[in-house]
Amino acid sequence: MKMKKKAFLILRNNSLFIKMFLIMVISIVAVSLLITFSSIRMSSNLFMDTFSISNTKALEQIETQFEDYSYAIVGATHEVQNNGTIKRVLTQTNASTLETYRSYHDISQQIERIYRTVESYDANMIVLGNNERLYNVNYSNWPVSWEVLRNHPITEYTINRPNTLLYQYLPSTSFTDEPMIVATKALMERSTGEIYGVLYFPIREAQLKQFYEGYTSVENEVLLVDATGKIVSSNKQDMIGEEANDILAMAKEVDEEQLEFKDAHVFDTDYLLMSQYLPTYNMYLVNLVNKDAVLDNLINTKEILLISLGIVLLAVIVVFLISRRMTNSISRLVKQISAMAKHDFNMPVAETGGYEAKKIANAFNSMLSELQEYVNLVVLAQQKQRSAELMALQHQINPHFLYNTLASIKFMIQQGKKEKATDMIHALISLLQNALSNVDQTITVEQEITDLKNYVLINQARYGDGIKVNFFISPDCLDRQLPKLILQPFIENAFFHAFNEKKEGFVQILVSQKGDNLLCEIADNGDGMEIKGDHTKEDIKEKRHLFSGIGIRNVHERIQLLYGEEYGVEITSKKGEGTKVKVELPLQKTDVSTKSKEITRT
Repeated sequence: MKMKKKAFLILRNNSLFIKMFLIMVISIVAVSLLITFSSIRMSSNLFMDTFSISNTKALEQIETQFEDYSYAIVGATHEVQNNGTIKRVLTQTNASTLETYRSYHDISQQIERIYRTVESYDANMIVLGNNERLYNVNYSNWPVSWEVLRNHPITEYTINRPNTLLYQYLPSTSFTDEPMIVATKALMERSTGEIYGVLYFPIREAQLKQFYEGYTSVENEVLLVDATGKIVSSNKQDMIGEEANDILAMAKEVDEEQLEFKDAHVFDTDYLLMSQYLPTYNMYLVNLVNKDAVLDNLINTKEILLISLGIVLLAVIVVFLISRRMTNSISRLVKQISAMAKHDFNMPVAETGGYEAKKIANAFNSMLSELQEYVNLVVLAQQKQRSAELMALQHQINPHFLYNTLASIKFMIQQGKKEKATDMIHALISLLQNALSNVDQTITVEQEITDLKNYVLINQARYGDGIKVNFFISPDCLDRQLPKLILQPFIENAFFHAFNEKKEGFVQILVSQKGDNLLCEIADNGDGMEIKGDHTKEDIKEKRHLFSGIGIRNVHERIQLLYGEEYGVEITSKKGEGTKVKVELPLQKTDVSTKSKEITRT
């Protein structure tokens, strides 16, 4: 415990030095980090620009290989469409066994001749006729029957687009052990538009991958994405067949805006994305470069950070020595001021140390002397103002209330209601005694409630008992103290302003403890009023009162003058439903004198 206290004192006595030192250290570290990371970033950007140029050229070479394959497919397709023998065999019906054998021999020769165009790419070639004829050059490549192929979705999709050479993705199935990309074209009679067959060029994804496999690495990935956002080929096997709509969108953006590259965050990794559109395939060739992996191989970040750290440590040592020398004299002055404030506020500080410290000490001593004079004057003025305000408040008794009450008593006596008149006189005397006595004096809650009942008795005698008043006082609050006439203005306001439209109603008076506070609530079910904005304790509008000049605002200001700004009055109201007033005071048992007594809170 002593060690902690000693450490705290050391920190407090050297706070100026610590602050200056920390500010300078933070500045040095911030500048060093900024320069370091700016250098790394500039190097990274320069490398990425260079890398993107080389990868763009690589994409162009890959595109050339895809185009060569596409040209071969187009050439073979053109030959099949213009071959009369193939057309005759695929449209032949009701042929004998001998004719069927001859047809098979003829079409075999033609297809094998045309197949040489795509044979170098390890692609297969299949011809399907509407007459249930099927010729498969490499059955092991795709062991499919006529019925399965005729009803296959890629066949239906091709027939619906007879004028287009289509490239379609075929995932792994029971009859193909690995995914394929199939080029399809409907065979159509040009004169009549009748489709008599479909031509297929399936190539396994592994063979297609050879077009770009030499350009890939761990940090350099190549994807082939079709128009639906599906990855149909990739150097990473687990990506094939996955949906990649975000990559497709970025590839389109790169192509449409003719960007060299684009930063992309996909597969939870930051990439540099380059793209090339393959119009023949209606697909995008996408190159993803892993930025972090590339930069790790390019830039030795640890070495740069260690050099920067060494420079920062050297600068911190120099700053420490200079700052300590500058702040020693000021720290001594601070210690003197702190000790003076604890022991003798009138004792001036010693004017020693450097030039700056002496000037500060001299100015402080001069200010201290003048401050003492001003403090005495301000305290005296506040005491006089506070007493005058409270005395003025207590004497703001409205004479109309006295006239009207005495007139009512006179009228009761004339009518022979001597007992009621006597009760009314006693109630009036009690009210006047309380109002005209010392305002600084507090009374118990029980006495305040007695005065309220007297006031209610006077008003009900004058105006009738259409307004009922109910008192709900917690027994443990009866001996608590509160300033005089603190609740009466709100009862008065309820009698004369809350029931202008309604002729009958009730007023509830509740007094209870809320934590360390005394809570007084006055609620009525009268006309209510519209309150604009946030109706806080400081936003209370004055109204005319018929008994005293201690109005609502005076009550609020009086409470804050006595107890502080955390106490006061809060009013809420709703048109047609009534008004509720909350008065919060500190709990106290003894009388409070603003001049010589303190508040005792429980």
